[in-house]
Amino acid sequence: MDSLTLFITGATSGIGFGIASRMAAAGHSIAFNGLADAARVDEVKAALTDAGAPECRYYDADMRKPQDIRAMMQSAEADFGRIDGLVNNAGIQFVAPVEEFPTEKWDDVIAINLSASFHTIAAVIPGMRERGFGRIVNIASTHGLIASAGKSAYSAAKHGLVGLTRSIALEAATDGITCNAICPGWVRTPLVEAQIEARMEAKGTSRQEEARALVIERQPSGEFVSIEQIAEFADFLITSSAGASFNGAALPIDGAWTAQ
Repeated sequence: MDSLTLFITGATSGIGFGIASRMAAAGHSIAFNGLADAARVDEVKAALTDAGAPECRYYDADMRKPQDIRAMMQSAEADFGRIDGLVNNAGIQFVAPVEEFPTEKWDDVIAINLSASFHTIAAVIPGMRERGFGRIVNIASTHGLIASAGKSAYSAAKHGLVGLTRSIALEAATDGITCNAICPGWVRTPLVEAQIEARMEAKGTSRQEEARALVIERQPSGEFVSIEQIAEFADFLITSSAGASFNGAALPIDGAWTAQ
């Protein structure tokens, strides 16, 4: 496939950085967003350029604010001339029983994990329609297919993201555009590391013990899904001829978590 221009949110670490790195190595230009200081942004730019990205630019935005998101996407499309692919990966987590869940945390989780994807998609899809090509990949979660106690906002947002994915796929089905959701199980991202640390503090156990206990509770494989596996999956959906036949799918990559 010819070189594409991809916009990837939440790409300064974790899954987003993994996807950006793989796509850069395949010769695609990368526009990216993420929470990071200037030094980390420079590190990411250098890494993606060294990997092979013909062009790489960072865009700052508060992903809770629709006007910031729309302005960010407009700037990227103006700078690059087009956005061929969009990966919505930005996300946050907060865990608490529903009666103790802070209202501001609920609002932030819904805004960043769900509403932000609506705004990025709405901003780029007119250009994709005009060009007759677009690939949208939303990084959802197993929590977009099933739920967990204490994660009401995250589960609601990820279920909503799967619904958004399906609606966009139907709206754009005849326009050369696909929209799919990848639903990872446990992955060693900063979000999951924070949960492991919370368990360590509560139980007085080691990181290795709690990492193992966390994954085996839900994931029958007993192994974490790797960032590289998710990046390869995203690459397949974006660039392969077979991937063009996937549309509106919520695709688990979860070591049989959702098979139970």
